[in-house]
Amino acid sequence: MSDVTRTIFLDGGDEELQLQRYRLRVISGENEGHEITCDEASVTLGSAPTNRLVLDDSAVSRVHATIDVDETGYLLSDRDSKNGVFVNGLQIRQVYLQDKTSFEIGDSTIRFELTDEKTEVRFSGQEKFGKLLGQSRPMREIFAMLERVSPTDATVLIEGESGTGKELAADAIHEHSPRKDGPLIVLDCSAIPRDLIESELFGHVKGAFTGATGSRKGAFEAARGGTLFLDELGELATDLQPKLLRALEKREIKPVGSNQTIKTDVRIIAATNRNLLHEVREGNFREDLYYRFAVIRIQLPPLRDRPDDIPLLVEHFLHLANARTGRDDIDIAYKTMEKLKRHRWPGNVRELKNFIDRAVLLTQGDNIETRFLTPSEPSPAGVPESIEDSALPMVETALEENLPFKDAKNRLIEQFEKEYWSRLLERTDGNVSKAARIAGVHRKSVEYILKKLDLTRKDLGIE
Repeated sequence: MSDVTRTIFLDGGDEELQLQRYRLRVISGENEGHEITCDEASVTLGSAPTNRLVLDDSAVSRVHATIDVDETGYLLSDRDSKNGVFVNGLQIRQVYLQDKTSFEIGDSTIRFELTDEKTEVRFSGQEKFGKLLGQSRPMREIFAMLERVSPTDATVLIEGESGTGKELAADAIHEHSPRKDGPLIVLDCSAIPRDLIESELFGHVKGAFTGATGSRKGAFEAARGGTLFLDELGELATDLQPKLLRALEKREIKPVGSNQTIKTDVRIIAATNRNLLHEVREGNFREDLYYRFAVIRIQLPPLRDRPDDIPLLVEHFLHLANARTGRDDIDIAYKTMEKLKRHRWPGNVRELKNFIDRAVLLTQGDNIETRFLTPSEPSPAGVPESIEDSALPMVETALEENLPFKDAKNRLIEQFEKEYWSRLLERTDGNVSKAARIAGVHRKSVEYILKKLDLTRKDLGIE
Protein backbone atom coordinates (compact mmCIF):
# COMPACT_ATOMS: atom_id res chain seq x y z
CA MET A 1 0.00 0.00 0.00
CA SER A 2 3.01 2.28 -0.38
CA ASP A 3 1.22 4.10 -3.21
CA VAL A 4 -1.58 5.11 -0.82
CA THR A 5 0.36 7.20 1.69
CA ARG A 6 3.66 9.02 1.65
CA THR A 7 5.36 11.66 3.77
CA ILE A 8 6.91 14.83 2.39
CA PHE A 9 9.31 16.78 4.60
CA LEU A 10 8.81 20.53 4.41
CA ASP A 11 10.73 23.62 5.50
CA GLY A 12 10.74 24.45 9.20
CA GLY A 13 10.51 20.81 10.28
CA ASP A 14 6.91 20.42 9.11
CA GLU A 15 5.77 17.16 7.52
CA GLU A 16 2.97 16.43 5.10
CA LEU A 17 1.29 13.04 4.81
CA GLN A 18 -0.50 12.48 1.50
CA LEU A 19 -3.29 9.91 1.63
CA GLN A 20 -6.62 8.84 0.23
CA ARG A 21 -9.76 9.53 2.20
CA TYR A 22 -11.56 6.43 3.38
CA ARG A 23 -15.06 5.49 4.39
CA LEU A 24 -16.18 3.40 7.37
CA ARG A 25 -19.58 1.84 6.75
CA VAL A 26 -21.46 -0.19 9.39
CA ILE A 27 -22.87 -3.15 7.45
CA SER A 28 -24.37 -5.07 10.37
CA GLY A 29 -25.28 -4.37 13.98
CA GLU A 30 -27.28 -1.77 15.88
CA ASN A 31 -26.00 1.08 13.66
CA GLU A 32 -26.33 -0.69 10.31
CA GLY A 33 -26.28 1.82 7.45
CA HIS A 34 -24.34 4.50 9.32
CA GLU A 35 -21.13 5.65 7.65
CA ILE A 36 -18.46 8.31 8.03
CA THR A 37 -15.73 9.61 5.71
CA CYS A 38 -12.32 10.16 7.30
CA ASP A 39 -9.35 12.26 6.30
CA GLU A 40 -7.57 12.40 9.68
CA ALA A 41 -4.30 10.68 10.50
CA SER A 42 -5.96 8.88 13.41
CA VAL A 43 -9.57 7.99 14.30
CA THR A 44 -11.09 6.07 17.19
CA LEU A 45 -14.02 3.66 17.17
CA GLY A 46 -16.09 2.71 20.21
CA SER A 47 -19.23 3.25 22.29
CA ALA A 48 -18.12 6.50 23.99
CA PRO A 49 -19.67 9.61 22.41
CA THR A 50 -16.24 11.20 21.90
CA ASN A 51 -15.19 8.63 19.28
CA ARG A 52 -15.07 9.48 15.59
CA LEU A 53 -17.24 6.42 14.88
CA VAL A 54 -19.73 5.90 17.71
CA LEU A 55 -21.42 2.50 17.98
CA ASP A 56 -24.53 1.84 20.05
CA ASP A 57 -23.38 -1.69 20.80
CA SER A 58 -23.21 -3.05 24.36
CA ALA A 59 -20.47 -5.48 23.27
CA VAL A 60 -18.21 -2.60 22.15
CA SER A 61 -15.74 -0.99 24.57
CA ARG A 62 -15.74 2.77 25.17
CA VAL A 63 -12.66 3.10 22.96
CA HIS A 64 -12.51 -0.22 21.14
CA ALA A 65 -10.13 0.32 18.21
CA THR A 66 -8.16 2.92 16.26
CA ILE A 67 -7.20 3.39 12.63
CA ASP A 68 -3.89 5.22 12.19
CA VAL A 69 -2.49 6.32 8.84
CA ASP A 70 1.26 6.09 8.26
CA GLU A 71 3.66 5.67 5.36
CA THR A 72 2.71 1.98 5.05
CA GLY A 73 -1.06 2.37 5.02
CA TYR A 74 -4.10 2.21 7.29
CA LEU A 75 -3.34 0.44 10.56
CA LEU A 76 -6.28 -1.05 12.51
CA SER A 77 -5.39 -1.65 16.18
CA ASP A 78 -7.27 -3.23 19.09
CA ARG A 79 -7.27 -0.86 22.07
CA ASP A 80 -7.35 -3.56 24.76
CA SER A 81 -11.08 -3.98 24.12
CA LYS A 82 -13.18 -6.38 26.16
CA ASN A 83 -14.33 -8.45 23.16
CA GLY A 84 -11.52 -8.02 20.64
CA VAL A 85 -11.24 -7.08 16.97
CA PHE A 86 -11.69 -9.71 14.24
CA VAL A 87 -10.75 -9.75 10.55
CA ASN A 88 -11.91 -12.73 8.48
CA GLY A 89 -12.78 -14.56 11.69
CA LEU A 90 -9.29 -14.13 13.17
CA GLN A 91 -8.70 -12.00 16.26
CA ILE A 92 -6.02 -9.37 15.64
CA ARG A 93 -3.98 -6.91 17.63
CA GLN A 94 -2.88 -4.87 14.60
CA VAL A 95 -3.35 -5.25 10.87
CA TYR A 96 -3.04 -3.01 7.82
CA LEU A 97 -6.40 -2.73 6.09
CA GLN A 98 -6.88 -3.21 2.38
CA ASP A 99 -9.65 -1.62 0.37
CA LYS A 100 -13.07 -3.20 1.00
CA THR A 101 -11.87 -5.15 4.06
CA SER A 102 -14.54 -5.87 6.68
CA PHE A 103 -13.82 -6.27 10.40
CA GLU A 104 -15.90 -7.03 13.48
CA ILE A 105 -15.92 -5.23 16.83
CA GLY A 106 -18.50 -6.37 19.35
CA ASP A 107 -21.68 -7.29 17.51
CA SER A 108 -21.00 -4.80 14.69
CA THR A 109 -19.34 -5.34 11.31
CA ILE A 110 -17.60 -2.40 9.64
CA ARG A 111 -16.42 -2.13 6.07
CA PHE A 112 -13.30 -0.12 5.20
CA GLU A 113 -13.41 1.48 1.75
CA LEU A 114 -10.94 3.82 0.07
CA THR A 115 -12.45 6.74 -1.86
CA ASP A 116 -11.12 8.41 -5.01
CA GLU A 117 -10.40 11.63 -3.11
CA LYS A 118 -6.90 12.48 -1.95
CA THR A 119 -5.96 14.78 0.90
CA GLU A 120 -2.93 16.00 2.78
CA VAL A 121 -2.40 15.94 6.54
CA ARG A 122 0.20 18.41 7.78
CA PHE A 123 2.24 17.98 10.97
CA SER A 124 3.82 21.04 12.57
CA GLY A 125 7.53 21.03 13.31
CA GLN A 126 6.78 22.79 16.63
CA GLU A 127 6.19 21.14 20.02
CA LYS A 128 3.84 23.82 21.32
CA PHE A 129 1.12 26.21 20.26
CA GLY A 130 0.19 28.79 22.85
CA LYS A 131 0.12 26.84 26.12
CA LEU A 132 -0.62 23.52 24.42
CA LEU A 133 2.34 21.12 24.48
CA GLY A 134 3.01 17.95 22.53
CA GLN A 135 5.57 16.21 20.36
CA SER A 136 3.37 13.30 19.23
CA ARG A 137 1.95 13.16 15.74
CA PRO A 138 -1.67 13.72 16.85
CA MET A 139 -0.72 16.95 18.65
CA ARG A 140 1.57 18.18 15.87
CA GLU A 141 -1.30 17.61 13.43
CA ILE A 142 -3.48 19.81 15.65
CA PHE A 143 -0.76 22.48 15.92
CA ALA A 144 -0.49 22.61 12.12
CA MET A 145 -4.25 23.08 11.86
CA LEU A 146 -4.27 25.80 14.54
CA GLU A 147 -1.37 27.62 12.86
CA ARG A 148 -3.42 27.89 9.65
CA VAL A 149 -6.81 28.57 11.22
CA SER A 150 -5.96 31.10 13.95
CA PRO A 151 -5.17 34.08 11.65
CA THR A 152 -8.62 33.74 10.02
CA ASP A 153 -12.10 34.56 11.34
CA ALA A 154 -13.35 30.98 10.83
CA THR A 155 -15.64 29.46 13.46
CA VAL A 156 -13.90 26.61 15.30
CA LEU A 157 -15.41 23.65 17.16
CA ILE A 158 -13.08 21.99 19.69
CA GLU A 159 -14.05 18.50 20.86
CA GLY A 160 -12.36 16.37 23.49
CA GLU A 161 -12.67 14.80 26.90
CA SER A 162 -12.55 16.86 30.07
CA GLY A 163 -8.99 17.90 30.90
CA THR A 164 -7.58 17.66 27.36
CA GLY A 165 -6.98 21.42 27.05
CA LYS A 166 -9.97 22.76 25.10
CA GLU A 167 -9.86 26.16 26.83
CA LEU A 168 -6.10 26.39 26.24
CA ALA A 169 -6.73 25.76 22.54
CA ALA A 170 -9.33 28.54 22.47
CA ASP A 171 -6.92 30.92 24.23
CA ALA A 172 -4.18 30.06 21.72
CA ILE A 173 -6.46 30.65 18.72
CA HIS A 174 -7.44 34.06 20.11
CA GLU A 175 -3.86 35.07 20.90
CA HIS A 176 -2.70 34.15 17.36
CA SER A 177 -5.58 35.96 15.65
CA PRO A 178 -5.99 39.56 14.40
CA ARG A 179 -8.50 39.95 17.27
CA LYS A 180 -5.90 39.34 20.00
CA ASP A 181 -6.16 42.96 21.22
CA GLY A 182 -9.91 42.55 21.65
CA PRO A 183 -11.66 40.73 24.53
CA LEU A 184 -11.91 36.96 24.93
CA ILE A 185 -15.27 36.28 26.59
CA VAL A 186 -15.91 32.80 27.99
CA LEU A 187 -19.46 31.54 28.47
CA ASP A 188 -19.92 28.10 30.04
CA CYS A 189 -23.24 26.79 28.73
CA SER A 190 -23.38 24.13 31.46
CA ALA A 191 -22.90 26.51 34.39
CA ILE A 192 -25.76 28.96 33.73
CA PRO A 193 -29.37 28.25 34.75
CA ARG A 194 -31.56 27.44 31.78
CA ASP A 195 -33.84 30.43 32.31
CA LEU A 196 -30.87 32.85 32.26
CA ILE A 197 -28.79 31.51 29.38
CA GLU A 198 -30.58 33.59 26.70
CA SER A 199 -29.96 36.78 28.69
CA GLU A 200 -26.31 35.81 29.24
CA LEU A 201 -25.86 35.32 25.51
CA PHE A 202 -27.85 38.21 24.05
CA GLY A 203 -28.37 40.58 26.98
CA HIS A 204 -31.68 42.07 28.17
CA VAL A 205 -33.43 45.39 28.58
CA LYS A 206 -34.87 46.84 31.76
CA GLY A 207 -38.12 45.13 32.77
CA ALA A 208 -37.61 42.16 30.42
CA PHE A 209 -38.31 39.79 33.29
CA THR A 210 -38.67 39.79 37.07
CA GLY A 211 -35.45 41.09 38.56
CA ALA A 212 -34.30 42.89 35.38
CA THR A 213 -33.93 46.29 37.10
CA GLY A 214 -31.69 47.60 34.34
CA SER A 215 -30.38 46.80 30.87
CA ARG A 216 -27.43 44.45 30.57
CA LYS A 217 -25.09 43.49 27.74
CA GLY A 218 -24.80 39.83 26.85
CA ALA A 219 -21.71 37.84 25.84
CA PHE A 220 -22.07 38.70 22.14
CA GLU A 221 -21.87 42.44 22.85
CA ALA A 222 -19.18 42.05 25.51
CA ALA A 223 -17.00 40.20 22.99
CA ARG A 224 -17.35 42.88 20.28
CA GLY A 225 -14.10 43.13 18.31
CA GLY A 226 -12.79 39.97 19.96
CA THR A 227 -13.65 36.31 20.47
CA LEU A 228 -16.61 34.60 22.11
CA PHE A 229 -15.77 31.16 23.51
CA LEU A 230 -18.85 29.01 24.14
CA ASP A 231 -17.71 26.22 26.44
CA GLU A 232 -19.74 22.99 26.86
CA LEU A 233 -21.81 23.79 23.78
CA GLY A 234 -23.39 20.32 23.91
CA GLU A 235 -25.28 21.38 27.07
CA LEU A 236 -27.16 24.17 25.28
CA ALA A 237 -30.94 23.73 25.63
CA THR A 238 -32.68 22.67 22.42
CA ASP A 239 -35.18 25.56 22.59
CA LEU A 240 -32.32 28.09 22.55
CA GLN A 241 -30.48 26.50 19.64
CA PRO A 242 -32.64 28.15 16.90
CA LYS A 243 -31.99 31.60 18.41
CA LEU A 244 -28.25 30.98 18.46
CA LEU A 245 -28.42 29.75 14.85
CA ARG A 246 -30.13 32.99 13.77
CA ALA A 247 -27.48 35.03 15.58
CA LEU A 248 -24.72 33.20 13.72
CA GLU A 249 -26.42 33.38 10.32
CA LYS A 250 -27.54 37.00 10.43
CA ARG A 251 -24.67 38.26 12.59
CA GLU A 252 -27.13 40.12 14.76
CA ILE A 253 -28.80 39.60 18.11
CA LYS A 254 -31.96 40.74 19.83
CA PRO A 255 -31.69 41.33 23.61
CA VAL A 256 -34.40 39.73 25.73
CA GLY A 257 -37.42 42.05 25.93
CA SER A 258 -36.22 44.29 23.08
CA ASN A 259 -37.61 44.78 19.58
CA GLN A 260 -34.34 46.17 18.29
CA THR A 261 -31.57 44.08 16.73
CA ILE A 262 -27.87 44.73 17.29
CA LYS A 263 -25.14 43.88 14.76
CA THR A 264 -22.39 41.62 16.11
CA ASP A 265 -18.65 41.61 15.46
CA VAL A 266 -17.23 38.50 17.11
CA ARG A 267 -15.35 35.38 16.23
CA ILE A 268 -16.96 32.23 17.61
CA ILE A 269 -15.06 29.32 19.17
CA ALA A 270 -17.02 26.51 20.81
CA ALA A 271 -15.98 23.48 22.83
CA THR A 272 -17.70 20.30 23.98
CA ASN A 273 -16.79 17.01 25.62
CA ARG A 274 -19.44 15.29 23.51
CA ASN A 275 -19.42 14.03 19.95
CA LEU A 276 -21.89 16.54 18.51
CA LEU A 277 -22.51 14.50 15.37
CA HIS A 278 -23.67 11.69 17.63
CA GLU A 279 -25.86 14.17 19.51
CA VAL A 280 -27.34 15.26 16.17
CA ARG A 281 -28.28 11.66 15.35
CA GLU A 282 -29.83 11.30 18.81
CA GLY A 283 -31.92 14.43 18.27
CA ASN A 284 -30.22 16.39 21.06
CA PHE A 285 -28.52 18.96 18.81
CA ARG A 286 -29.70 20.69 15.63
CA GLU A 287 -27.91 19.52 12.50
CA ASP A 288 -27.90 22.97 10.88
CA LEU A 289 -26.43 24.51 14.03
CA TYR A 290 -23.76 21.81 14.18
CA TYR A 291 -22.55 22.62 10.67
CA ARG A 292 -22.51 26.32 11.55
CA PHE A 293 -20.06 25.57 14.34
CA ALA A 294 -18.04 22.80 12.68
CA VAL A 295 -16.51 25.00 9.96
CA ILE A 296 -13.19 23.92 11.46
CA ARG A 297 -13.34 20.89 13.76
CA ILE A 298 -10.47 20.18 16.18
CA GLN A 299 -10.49 16.87 18.06
CA LEU A 300 -8.13 16.96 21.05
CA PRO A 301 -6.91 13.43 21.87
CA PRO A 302 -7.01 12.06 25.43
CA LEU A 303 -3.65 11.76 27.17
CA ARG A 304 -3.79 7.94 27.11
CA ASP A 305 -3.63 8.15 23.29
CA ARG A 306 -0.40 10.16 23.31
CA PRO A 307 1.93 8.66 25.94
CA ASP A 308 4.96 10.02 24.05
CA ASP A 309 3.89 13.50 25.17
CA ILE A 310 4.02 12.64 28.88
CA PRO A 311 7.79 13.25 29.38
CA LEU A 312 7.47 16.70 27.78
CA LEU A 313 4.43 17.56 29.90
CA VAL A 314 6.02 16.21 33.09
CA GLU A 315 9.16 18.28 32.52
CA HIS A 316 7.03 21.41 31.99
CA PHE A 317 4.79 20.86 35.04
CA LEU A 318 7.77 19.86 37.19
CA HIS A 319 9.56 23.10 36.30
CA LEU A 320 6.48 25.14 37.26
CA ALA A 321 5.94 23.23 40.50
CA ASN A 322 9.59 23.59 41.53
CA ALA A 323 9.39 27.35 40.91
CA ARG A 324 6.22 27.70 42.99
CA THR A 325 7.70 25.82 45.93
CA GLY A 326 11.08 27.53 45.72
CA ARG A 327 12.86 24.26 44.94
CA ASP A 328 14.93 23.16 41.98
CA ASP A 329 16.02 19.71 43.13
CA ILE A 330 12.87 17.61 42.54
CA ASP A 331 13.29 15.24 39.61
CA ILE A 332 11.70 12.06 38.28
CA ALA A 333 13.27 8.64 37.84
CA TYR A 334 13.13 6.67 34.58
CA LYS A 335 11.01 3.87 36.10
CA THR A 336 8.52 6.38 37.47
CA MET A 337 8.24 8.04 34.07
CA GLU A 338 7.53 4.66 32.46
CA LYS A 339 4.76 4.06 34.99
CA LEU A 340 3.25 7.44 34.20
CA LYS A 341 3.29 6.61 30.48
CA ARG A 342 1.33 3.42 31.19
CA HIS A 343 -1.27 5.11 33.43
CA ARG A 344 -4.75 5.59 31.92
CA TRP A 345 -5.13 9.24 33.04
CA PRO A 346 -8.94 9.47 33.18
CA GLY A 347 -8.56 13.18 34.03
CA ASN A 348 -6.14 13.71 31.11
CA VAL A 349 -3.56 16.53 31.19
CA ARG A 350 -5.34 18.22 34.11
CA GLU A 351 -4.88 15.06 36.19
CA LEU A 352 -1.19 14.82 35.24
CA LYS A 353 -0.62 18.43 36.31
CA ASN A 354 -2.40 17.86 39.63
CA PHE A 355 -0.30 14.75 40.24
CA ILE A 356 2.96 16.64 39.68
CA ASP A 357 1.85 19.51 41.94
CA ARG A 358 0.82 17.08 44.69
CA ALA A 359 3.94 14.92 44.38
CA VAL A 360 6.31 17.91 44.58
CA LEU A 361 4.56 19.16 47.72
CA LEU A 362 4.45 15.80 49.49
CA THR A 363 7.72 14.12 48.54
CA GLN A 364 10.38 13.90 51.24
CA GLY A 365 13.19 13.12 48.83
CA ASP A 366 14.46 14.52 45.57
CA ASN A 367 12.37 12.28 43.28
CA ILE A 368 8.60 12.22 42.84
CA GLU A 369 6.91 8.85 43.27
CA THR A 370 3.81 7.21 41.81
CA ARG A 371 2.45 6.51 45.31
CA PHE A 372 1.07 10.05 45.08
CA LEU A 373 -0.87 9.06 41.95
CA THR A 374 -4.48 9.14 43.12
CA PRO A 375 -7.61 10.03 41.14
CA SER A 376 -7.95 13.81 40.97
CA GLU A 377 -11.34 13.76 39.26
CA PRO A 378 -14.44 12.08 40.74
CA SER A 379 -16.23 9.65 38.48
CA PRO A 380 -19.45 10.89 36.87
CA ALA A 381 -21.71 9.18 39.40
CA GLY A 382 -19.57 9.99 42.41
CA VAL A 383 -18.32 6.38 42.47
CA PRO A 384 -14.57 6.13 43.22
CA GLU A 385 -12.23 5.36 40.31
CA SER A 386 -10.91 2.48 42.38
CA ILE A 387 -13.19 -0.12 43.95
CA GLU A 388 -10.43 -1.56 46.10
CA ASP A 389 -12.02 -0.67 49.46
CA SER A 390 -15.46 -2.01 48.57
CA ALA A 391 -13.90 -5.12 47.02
CA LEU A 392 -12.11 -6.32 50.18
CA PRO A 393 -15.21 -7.55 52.08
CA MET A 394 -16.38 -9.28 48.92
CA VAL A 395 -13.03 -11.04 48.55
CA GLU A 396 -13.19 -12.25 52.15
CA THR A 397 -16.72 -13.63 51.62
CA ALA A 398 -15.68 -15.36 48.38
CA LEU A 399 -12.75 -17.06 50.13
CA GLU A 400 -14.95 -18.17 53.03
CA GLU A 401 -17.46 -19.68 50.58
CA ASN A 402 -14.66 -21.32 48.55
CA LEU A 403 -15.95 -19.67 45.38
CA PRO A 404 -13.93 -20.27 42.19
CA PHE A 405 -12.06 -17.19 40.98
CA LYS A 406 -14.31 -16.69 37.93
CA ASP A 407 -17.51 -16.83 39.99
CA ALA A 408 -16.11 -14.45 42.60
CA LYS A 409 -15.03 -11.97 39.92
CA ASN A 410 -18.42 -12.06 38.21
CA ARG A 411 -20.17 -11.45 41.52
CA LEU A 412 -17.92 -8.46 42.26
CA ILE A 413 -18.50 -6.97 38.78
CA GLU A 414 -22.26 -7.36 39.15
CA GLN A 415 -22.13 -5.70 42.57
CA PHE A 416 -20.14 -2.79 41.13
CA GLU A 417 -22.52 -2.40 38.17
CA LYS A 418 -25.56 -2.31 40.45
CA GLU A 419 -23.90 0.25 42.74
CA TYR A 420 -22.74 2.40 39.82
CA TRP A 421 -26.07 2.55 38.00
CA SER A 422 -28.08 2.89 41.21
CA ARG A 423 -26.09 5.94 42.27
CA LEU A 424 -26.01 7.47 38.81
CA LEU A 425 -29.78 7.14 38.29
CA GLU A 426 -30.40 8.45 41.80
CA ARG A 427 -28.28 11.47 40.91
CA THR A 428 -30.23 12.06 37.67
CA ASP A 429 -33.65 11.50 39.31
CA GLY A 430 -34.23 8.44 37.15
CA ASN A 431 -33.54 10.24 33.86
CA VAL A 432 -32.11 7.40 31.77
CA SER A 433 -31.10 9.65 28.86
CA LYS A 434 -29.13 11.98 31.15
CA ALA A 435 -27.52 9.00 32.92
CA ALA A 436 -26.51 7.58 29.53
CA ARG A 437 -24.88 10.89 28.53
CA ILE A 438 -22.92 11.11 31.78
CA ALA A 439 -21.75 7.49 31.51
CA GLY A 440 -20.89 7.90 27.83
CA VAL A 441 -23.10 5.07 26.57
CA HIS A 442 -26.23 4.88 24.48
CA ARG A 443 -29.66 5.03 26.14
CA LYS A 444 -30.52 1.58 24.73
CA SER A 445 -27.37 0.18 26.35
CA VAL A 446 -28.49 1.57 29.73
CA GLU A 447 -31.91 -0.01 29.30
CA TYR A 448 -30.23 -3.31 28.45
CA ILE A 449 -27.95 -3.11 31.51
CA LEU A 450 -30.85 -2.29 33.86
CA LYS A 451 -32.82 -5.24 32.48
CA LYS A 452 -29.79 -7.52 32.85
CA LEU A 453 -29.28 -6.39 36.47
CA ASP A 454 -33.05 -6.60 37.12
CA LEU A 455 -33.06 -3.03 38.46
CA THR A 456 -36.47 -1.31 38.52
CA ARG A 457 -37.46 2.26 39.44
CA LYS A 458 -38.81 0.89 42.71
CA ASP A 459 -35.47 -0.78 43.49
CA LEU A 460 -33.76 2.56 42.81
CA GLY A 461 -36.13 4.42 45.13
CA ILE A 462 -37.47 6.56 42.28
CA GLU A 463 -41.18 7.32 42.20
